[in-house]
Amino acid sequence: MNFEERKYVLIAAVVLISSVFLLRLFWVQVVDDQWKAEAANISERKVTVYPARGLILDRNGELLVANTPVYDIMVVPREVVAFDTNAFAALVGVPVDEVKRRIAEAGRYSSYKPSVFEKQITADQYAAIAPHLSKYQGFYGQSRTLRTYPRRIAAHLLGYLSEVDARKVEQDPYYKPGDVIGVGGLEQYYEKELRGRRGVKYVVVDVHNKVQGPFREGLYDTLAHEGKHLYTSIDARMQAYGERLMKGKKGSIVAIEPATGEILCLVTSPTYDPELLVGRVRNTNYGVLQRDSLKPLFDRALQAQYPPGSIYKIVQSLLALQDSVITPNTGFPCNKALVGCHAHPNAGTIQSAIQYSCNPYFYMVFKRLMEQGDHKDRFTAASINLDHWNTGMRSFGLGQRPRVDLPALKGGSIPDTKFYDRIYGKGRWAFSTIYSVSIGQGEVLVVPMQMANLAAIFANKGWYRDPHVVRAVGRPDSLLPQWEEKHVTDVDAHWYDLIQEGMRRVVNEPGGTARQARIPGITVCGKTGTAENPHGQDHAVFVCFAPMEEPRIAMAVYVENSGFGGTWAAPIASLLMEQYLTDSISRPDLEQRMLEADLIAQEKFFRKKPKPPRSRR
Repeated sequence: MNFEERKYVLIAAVVLISSVFLLRLFWVQVVDDQWKAEAANISERKVTVYPARGLILDRNGELLVANTPVYDIMVVPREVVAFDTNAFAALVGVPVDEVKRRIAEAGRYSSYKPSVFEKQITADQYAAIAPHLSKYQGFYGQSRTLRTYPRRIAAHLLGYLSEVDARKVEQDPYYKPGDVIGVGGLEQYYEKELRGRRGVKYVVVDVHNKVQGPFREGLYDTLAHEGKHLYTSIDARMQAYGERLMKGKKGSIVAIEPATGEILCLVTSPTYDPELLVGRVRNTNYGVLQRDSLKPLFDRALQAQYPPGSIYKIVQSLLALQDSVITPNTGFPCNKALVGCHAHPNAGTIQSAIQYSCNPYFYMVFKRLMEQGDHKDRFTAASINLDHWNTGMRSFGLGQRPRVDLPALKGGSIPDTKFYDRIYGKGRWAFSTIYSVSIGQGEVLVVPMQMANLAAIFANKGWYRDPHVVRAVGRPDSLLPQWEEKHVTDVDAHWYDLIQEGMRRVVNEPGGTARQARIPGITVCGKTGTAENPHGQDHAVFVCFAPMEEPRIAMAVYVENSGFGGTWAAPIASLLMEQYLTDSISRPDLEQRMLEADLIAQEKFFRKKPKPPRSRR
């Protein structure tokens, strides 16, 4: 057979085979109704498999945040056929008009992709819905988990979950409408670790919306990977006790383990039950909390900025000792003509000055800091020395946002030369203009987290590690290396012995301003303060650490509108330290007084009365 003949044979074979395929396709699509019905009855559905979010545990392995199963009802708009809207609305608990609106909204997003129709239905509620859901083509159930809080504590610290907004969906391709994301606290800071990785499975469903089985035996399915667990430094018992002690009060407590920087408890008061921001009632409850005049959503431990009051005197002392403008035995008379003070003996040493919290003493200390050097002009001297002072203050972590694994933290304010130049003009201010800074008032602002870190620095004699909540991610032994770095202040370590002795006297010696902070058998070192409040009663402040010989806990307590630090802040700190260090309370009368005190009601009373003259302790 020649080439020409072979060519025609090959063409004939191609035509014959093509004709067979075309005839078969015509038969299936046009003639044979069996295949048409089968295609109509079977479709493929992509189902997202949501991973369990990582758990959050305290330092002893107790669960702070767990998961509970819930269900979302999904809708694929193109699959929806005419149905009894009234019956469906009654089944899922959604108004009839809302049913129509949600289907239309899902269609605007995508006719082919599933959208969340109703979210976060509890397992019990879904058990009643599920048997009837197959009657409604285009709707199906999808499981996921919600947060639950076994202890119902630490709401601000932990954060909560909320549905992602459109902007986040545009920014991050991981998220889709209806997904949830961490908001505030650890849920936000460790979102990527906690969320895990979604999986996908493909199933075959019939015309009656019933799942017939996996598509292609699961060939295209991917597994979901659960989120990583967070192992925190929080002591759940201490956290719960701190919240009880602060009930009826506005303020905060921050406690740190000095050697590691681990946060033991972080209390903001008033607080709220974290279960209020879970599930279908979250939006309603959030609105109620947002309108509450006591601002329970406001995280005072991280965001409230206060004058530090007399706490600041300790840092002033250290910088003055380091710069040699005073010695350990420098004494100043308590000259109330300089600045107001309470009645006490004259301070002849730095330790006694701290013990008595003498305002005129620290007025003179700050004056020497601002006027040191050979500068003949006091304006020039203040300008140069203030920046030097500012640098020293910043070495204590002040005037800057602390590096903490929590979002939305503020950094307070430490003034520098540029700050005062903007207010008064260059060369037009001196020590006499800014002397209120000497006793922690004026333009100095701190947040409670910074004050707790200061207490840790005093305990460690000049160094600190960044405060943090999470010790490990994924496994208890997966310790995070970023928290190992040591920060050293600009003050030599040996000066801290004097400061510790002064703080010991504050609590344990006659004339000390925090005698109510004594703990039997434990040497507590502390310092009270009164942060000025122009809108009402001043705020009580107390920083402390214990035991003096080998510190295991450092703490800052702020109680708003309650007066002197020794009256409320010091006893609260003392009770918390005793509970943590000894697992017991030896002063039940003091405990009862702190637990029963309602200072919020007292604050309302004082608003109606004129403010008495102030002194700083």
